[in-house]
Amino acid sequence: MTTPYDLTGRVAFVTGATSGLGRHFAKVLAAAGAAVALSGRRTDRLADVKAEIESAGGRAAAIALDVTDAAAIAPALDSAESQLGGIDILINNAGLSRFGLSLELTAGDFDQVIATNLRAPFLLATQTARRMIAAKRDGKIVNVASIGAFKVLPGVTPYCISKAGLAMMTQCLAREWVNKGIAVNALCPGYVETELNDDWFKSEKGRKQIDGFPRKRLAKETDLDGMLLLLCSDAARTITGALLTVDDGQSL
Repeated sequence: MTTPYDLTGRVAFVTGATSGLGRHFAKVLAAAGAAVALSGRRTDRLADVKAEIESAGGRAAAIALDVTDAAAIAPALDSAESQLGGIDILINNAGLSRFGLSLELTAGDFDQVIATNLRAPFLLATQTARRMIAAKRDGKIVNVASIGAFKVLPGVTPYCISKAGLAMMTQCLAREWVNKGIAVNALCPGYVETELNDDWFKSEKGRKQIDGFPRKRLAKETDLDGMLLLLCSDAARTITGALLTVDDGQSL
């Protein structure tokens, strides 16, 4: 008997798999039975994640990819398909932010955030969807957005703009592909404890920010596992175009 979230036989492509949520999501999907294409810029870290997955009995491929390089996306997807098979699941996780008041940020800061957090997910989603449709395979696309899609997070205006755009993109693509067998949804986390923000939340200002949360704590990476697996599995057969908040009440 299989579990509701069994992903055996599926192939997942995860962006930003070198650290933080991307690394964690890749391992969660592999543990559920999926073969995982790990993409990111730091090849040494990709190799580490690949080794972890394979040592646990899973299948993985490490694929160098800068998601802001539009010309590199198709070759990266080609590599994933040649090593693991046709892609069933895309996790658009790669992202970054630039901190500072809007009057202090440059055009370059803004462009870098939009290119990584919004343009790249669009290009990855559309290129992956073309392959899914051509192969007549059902697919799941999960865009990692944020509560910043609908709540002001001070000091990260370009980030919030990009995530709001990603949320609308999710719904637009879900509507376009609703009869193509492709479900497109967005996971909207709040503040999650990862290696990327560890130093900040250990600082005095970071601890003060945590004290302002309703439950006075950070969420953990594992708190997102259930929603991720749901959206990638057959249990989400009727879920598409959803913006699903998992934030421990931080946006309330």
